[in-house]
Parts: sequence; C-alpha cells; structure tokens
Amino acid sequence: MSPKRIKVIVLRLHQDDPKRATGSKLLRLGLAERYRPSKGFSLVVLNPLSRRFLSPVDKEGTKGIVAVDASWRKVESVRWPHGKQRRLPFLVAANPINYGVPERLSTVEALAASLYILGYKEQALELLDPFKWGPEFIHLNYERLEAYSRGENNEEDVRALDDRFRKELAG
Repeated sequence: MSPKRIKVIVLRLHQDDPKRATGSKLLRLGLAERYRPSKGFSLVVLNPLSRRFLSPVDKEGTKGIVAVDASWRKVESVRWPHGKQRRLPFLVAANPINYGVPERLSTVEALAASLYILGYKEQALELLDPFKWGPEFIHLNYERLEAYSRGENNEEDVRALDDRFRKELAG
C-alpha cells in the first residue's frame, strides 16, 4: 500500500510579487517545504518545458514533487533542479490572474494537479483550501484530472488524453 502523503516542495525564485505568489503562501502556511538540493532523493520536478508528461506511473519511487515558483514571463531562463522532469497535461487555470487560460497554472494549481494525478487527491484539496478560488480549479478540470489520474495510465495514455482535451477545446 502506498503512503497517503508525499512531500510538497517549492523552489521560490522571487521573480514576482510575494503577496500574489502561491508558492510563498504554501511555504508560510507550512503546506510545503522549501527546496534544498539533495542526492539520493527521488523527486518529480514540474517543468512546463519538459517533453515528458506526468502520469500515475511516476508515483512509483517518488518521494516528493518540486514546483518552481517563478514568473511565467521568465520561465525560459529558469535553471530547473535535478529530478524527473515532467510537465503537466492540458489543464485550465482558475487563479484570478490567469482564469480560464489553458496551461497558465499558478504554483499551487500545478502542485495540486500533480498530487491529484499521482493519486494524492486529499492532499491536493488541502493545498487548494487556503485559496478562495482553489475549489474552482478542481471544478474546471475535474473530468481531465480524473482521466489523467486513472491508475493504469502511463505517459502515452496521458499524452493521448492531452491531445483529446486540446482538440475538444479548439472545437
């Protein structure tokens, strides 16, 4: 049986307003820990530039999820920490800055989506709870998150679902 919780880690780059940065809030509330480089620690690093999609099979052997709390305007210049580099499949933001914009997730949305996909659904909801708009993220993406999180899904399955959801949105 797998554990019901996984480490949630934030690497804060201080590129945007700390009052609006959801990663800062998670750190302040103790819902995430600050990133510290380590060896021998199996981490999934959320990287929107990665070619590999996060899937339920990534849960095996993973001890934590790292999100880099950076500005979307500077994402190309980020030096990503070591770990399994994974991108999230197609999801829509619910945060007030990028509401309804595909793939412009806040740090907390990215972490919650990762937790959900890996099967840590209760922990995902706990992360979103301090944000007024947090439940809306699950509401907007419920069908997609449920589809991506199916236990037998591997990266190819998630890639196919990602393509399907993109086509559905395009109409």
